[in-house]
Amino acid sequence: MDLHDLAWKAKQDQPEGGSLPPLDGSVEAMRLRILGKLIYQVGREPRSASPRDWFVATAYAVRDTATSSWFAERPASASAGKRVYYLSLEFLIGRVLMDTIGNLGLTGQVREALLQCGVDLDDIVVEEPDAALGNGGLGRLAACFMESMSTLKIPAYGYGIRYEHGLFRQVIEKGLQRELPETWLAHGNPWEFARADTFYPVGFGGTVVGEPGHDPTGPHGWVPDETIHAFAYDTPVVGAGGQHTNTLRLWAARAAEPLQLEAFNRGDHVGALRDRVKTEAISRVLYPGDESSAGQELRLRQEYFFATASLQDLLARHLAEFGTLETLPDRTAIQLNDTHPAIAIIEMMRLLVDVHRIEFERAWAITNETFSYTNHTLLPEALETWPVALMERLLPRHMQLIYLINMRHMQAARDKGADHRVLAELSLVDELHGRRVRMGHLSFLGCHAINGVSALHSELVRSRLFQDMDQLYPGRISNKTNGITFRRWLHRANPGLTRLLVETLGDGILADPVGMEALAPYADNTALQTAFAAERLACKQRLAVIIKDRTGVVVDPASLFDVQVKRIHEYKRQLLNIVQAVAHYRAILADPSRNWVPRVKIFAGKAAPGYVRAKEIIRLVHDVAQLVNNDPVVGDRLKIVYMPNYNVSLAEQIVPAADLSEQISTAGMEASGTGNMKLALNGALTIGTLDGANIEIRDFVGAENIFIFGLTASEVAAQSALGLDSHHAVRANPVLSRVFEMIATGAFSPDEPHRYRNLIDGTQSYDRFMLAADFDSYVAAQARVDEAWLDPSRWWRMAMLNTARLGWFSSDRSIREYAESIWRVPVMQP
Repeated sequence: MDLHDLAWKAKQDQPEGGSLPPLDGSVEAMRLRILGKLIYQVGREPRSASPRDWFVATAYAVRDTATSSWFAERPASASAGKRVYYLSLEFLIGRVLMDTIGNLGLTGQVREALLQCGVDLDDIVVEEPDAALGNGGLGRLAACFMESMSTLKIPAYGYGIRYEHGLFRQVIEKGLQRELPETWLAHGNPWEFARADTFYPVGFGGTVVGEPGHDPTGPHGWVPDETIHAFAYDTPVVGAGGQHTNTLRLWAARAAEPLQLEAFNRGDHVGALRDRVKTEAISRVLYPGDESSAGQELRLRQEYFFATASLQDLLARHLAEFGTLETLPDRTAIQLNDTHPAIAIIEMMRLLVDVHRIEFERAWAITNETFSYTNHTLLPEALETWPVALMERLLPRHMQLIYLINMRHMQAARDKGADHRVLAELSLVDELHGRRVRMGHLSFLGCHAINGVSALHSELVRSRLFQDMDQLYPGRISNKTNGITFRRWLHRANPGLTRLLVETLGDGILADPVGMEALAPYADNTALQTAFAAERLACKQRLAVIIKDRTGVVVDPASLFDVQVKRIHEYKRQLLNIVQAVAHYRAILADPSRNWVPRVKIFAGKAAPGYVRAKEIIRLVHDVAQLVNNDPVVGDRLKIVYMPNYNVSLAEQIVPAADLSEQISTAGMEASGTGNMKLALNGALTIGTLDGANIEIRDFVGAENIFIFGLTASEVAAQSALGLDSHHAVRANPVLSRVFEMIATGAFSPDEPHRYRNLIDGTQSYDRFMLAADFDSYVAAQARVDEAWLDPSRWWRMAMLNTARLGWFSSDRSIREYAESIWRVPVMQP
């Protein structure tokens, strides 16, 4: 039977009404389902269908199966003890197809069904764009957590924004980062369901009117001078085994009146669309630049937009199911993923007091018992604050509530003996730095539980960031170390290694990653070491092809692949990495006959558009690479590669191919990290500081199986107190001094000799990130890496033990901890 006949059969099997019959799990049923979707939804005949057409048809067919599970769970979810709502400005879900068919257990059926149509699944997977819904670790964590909640059968909604263009598409031109729109929705999104009947009003500006008597704690009326609508788009999130499916609900901004017809008819065709353009900017771009006042306002509008839409939605659902908001804390847990959704705390108070007429004290109790907050940063500049004047203008009722809540908060602190210094530190409004609302403080005060994301980070949250708040409200802070979904980052990203692990340990490890500990006794097995190394080499060979295609650089897969892939930021210290690479380059030139370990240094990551120094670091990496990669004396002993437009799909290629994982942030500044977990899980050895989850990775894999260097967090704090000028330290270090001189005087930028003068001078004058202090220790750690690589038996033993002992870092474990101690919801085994 040819494809045309199959298409005809698909039509004949289609019942009246247009939907295909339920999938029975067979290859034939899947084939007919895909063909039916291709013809009747995509509108293509098989003979003329493009790879993109086949991808969309397959996605629709798979989505049908996911939807069946989704609907089946809803009655049970409604009667469950609690539902979790995860509010996050980012959900970095990447491509969806392989994840969904893997969790549904349909990978084999889909692959064979497509083959019988003359289509290779691997060829159509790449037609799916990465969903541009996040930037880095925060968004990827949210995606992992959503998948784990589905796997553990926890009824949940993820709430975020349906960004039309996401962050940006990174293009590198002559070493310079350029930002272009990420047009991931240009051809539609086959995974989402547009809910045209689910939308909520979102107000901005206007006036606030008190009711007769003007009780400050009583209901008030807010009359916004601008109202827009938030429209819902739902994506099913399938758990492992396909037994439970949760919802990712994203909000798109739409103008209440998309066209001012009167202005249009007057001939003002552009002006007639002005309101629509302004409104829809809210859901256009993730993290609009906030260097300008207009950028700050847009970001605050974004955060309030998705917070109020989400709360209106979940309150409506709760009332429909239970009839009263008094039971909200018993049935609902709301998790704030960092401070971006923190305005939801005040919005909940507005809705409870002003709209639902709940007494103020009771409303605050409901709010506090319902909300919890995950902190992701210790950096003061990353803890959101908003100008009071902006809040008063844009959200006047919310600012009134903040003043009221802060007044009661300050009185509670005075009653406990707080002096003026402590009161200034505790206040929700920072009066010393331009009058700004502290969203971190608001998150602490408004939530019953606050957690950090690694053991060190949580301790620093308690002892440094919220020391005074913790003393006033003790017992709220706990630790919930981050995790990753092994289904995405091992089973599907590295199928060759997964097959080897299953052959060695059995398929029980697919559901219970802690069972991989049974690999440890095999770590000295020569045959298994050889097989482990062969799987790594295959991944490196595939990555080498991608590197050549995207950068033009030819690399030797037999080299040590040294990887630092993450957001470009000074505290993550890509600068330390490239400075050490220059020192290494000089050493090779000085002694070219030495038995050097061949290395490929791989960088990837995006710099925020307004982050000038981060962009200079990207350019420096490219300039150094240009000289080093073309030096015939160096040859293949050192190659430097910068992979543009880093995203989830590229990470899935890089992570399985990494030999060395660079986790070199200044100690005390990285909250946790999840890239460190993904890389170590796949057997990469970590070179890193005692920062974030590196500490817990060290504790699990063993200090002898990781390369630790540098100052500790307490040592960084002590040295910072003595001053941050490192000129003397640099002058006392001849290697570092010479490298800085080369960079600053144009050795890598002869066309513009002083290109990096400000970067180097600034680093020495204000060495906040301890580059000079940690340089020698980092160089020594890299020498230990070389020593281990030259002993293959030792290296692969270490690699296998990293994989064996990473089972605890599953996001399933993380979610169990949230569920048991913060959300109080039952957990089912996957």
